[in-house]
Amino acid sequence: MTEEHDVTHEKPETTFRTDASEALFRRSGDSLVEGGSSPSRGPATYGAHPIFMREASGSRVVDVDGNEYVDWMMAYGCLPLGHAHPAVTAAVREAAGTGAHFATATEVELDVAERIRALVPGVEKVRFANTGTESMMAVLRLVRGYTGRPRFIKFEGHYHGWYDDYLANAHPRPPASLGHRRDPVKVAESSGLGRHALDDTVVVPWNDLEAVERALANQPGRIAAVVTEGIMANMGVIPPEPGYLEGLRKLTRAHDVLLVLDETVTGFRIGRGGCQARYAVEADLVSFGKGLGAGLPVAAFGGRADILEALAWGGVLHYGTQNGSRIGLYAARANLEALSAEGGAAVEHAWTIGESLRDGLQEALDEAGVPARVQGVGPMLQVLFTEADAIRDYRDYCAHVDAERYRRFALALFGRGVYTTPSAALHWMASAAHTREDVDRTLEAVREVLREGVFLK
Repeated sequence: MTEEHDVTHEKPETTFRTDASEALFRRSGDSLVEGGSSPSRGPATYGAHPIFMREASGSRVVDVDGNEYVDWMMAYGCLPLGHAHPAVTAAVREAAGTGAHFATATEVELDVAERIRALVPGVEKVRFANTGTESMMAVLRLVRGYTGRPRFIKFEGHYHGWYDDYLANAHPRPPASLGHRRDPVKVAESSGLGRHALDDTVVVPWNDLEAVERALANQPGRIAAVVTEGIMANMGVIPPEPGYLEGLRKLTRAHDVLLVLDETVTGFRIGRGGCQARYAVEADLVSFGKGLGAGLPVAAFGGRADILEALAWGGVLHYGTQNGSRIGLYAARANLEALSAEGGAAVEHAWTIGESLRDGLQEALDEAGVPARVQGVGPMLQVLFTEADAIRDYRDYCAHVDAERYRRFALALFGRGVYTTPSAALHWMASAAHTREDVDRTLEAVREVLREGVFLK
């Protein structure tokens, strides 16, 4: 399910240079921290300096030195249709030409909300925000206000944005620092958190229903919600064990606790109806971010009408001048239209490409005798350098994944025209714009890197 794009894709020059990126990084030291606006874009991830990108179209991205790459990062999952999709760019032009933002009620806001309701099981009402973090901040306030309870269960290794109350056990750490899995050590992820920000955050291992049941039983009447990703997407890609999400639903109902599904990463990418449709589980609230706005800052949360109505004036406060940004919603509407066309052919194509790439990567690694598992669900996948047969939770990741080896592997691919995240905790992402040619070109580059073996040292 691809469309013709304006840029003709040619193979990059055989000589890979990043002089212009390096110069821009040196220049950025006077004005930007780490050369950008997020640590994941800086030298902590990319080594000596990040790559500065100039333009993109479809499945390809071009840097300031003129190097062209097959892009498997897709803006961390913001681009399920690929770069500069014609329908999305046309929608953005239309919106920008008739007024960027009104901060009033608009018809496009209603259009997008209705599309979300039609696509996502259990969503009766919708509220818009700007980012996944903002959406999840509002969700936490909402569940506390609606239930009158202060605490929530948050899983090890899940990342719900940079809000204080969520910032525990979200990044890889030495296994010895995590404590016993029946009583995890709660580890703050940042300086500057409020002194009591994590007091009501209950940390539990994922993919372990007994641990959730124990936590709920230990704090009767205190837990407002269980908050989970449908697929763990910030420790590589870790699928839920069979029956796990359904088990969470049964437990939360039995204990009169809300179930919140954070689909910031998976929403409108893993399927039009997200993880709820794929795994046949209905959350009380669901949050969307990256894949909704097709690259523009648009987020949303929705769910049961009785819970969302608590936001009505005089109830749970949620403001935002930029909420429901007009340009962003025009992009979101075009994005959802394209993802829904032809019975969801775009999503099916991304699944096919993702599975083909995953199988090809595993085959190449096995042929080279390099111990690694390529884990994924449809368009989402990650190469995990490990001797383990599978990575099933945060503790497995921390104990068994060689993140530095992966970083060297990803950086080696840059010089061969393949761009993906150098962080083993993130993942590769297939889009509707990727082709079989992109897969073949990528696997050729991977085999070259494996033959040279420099990253293994």
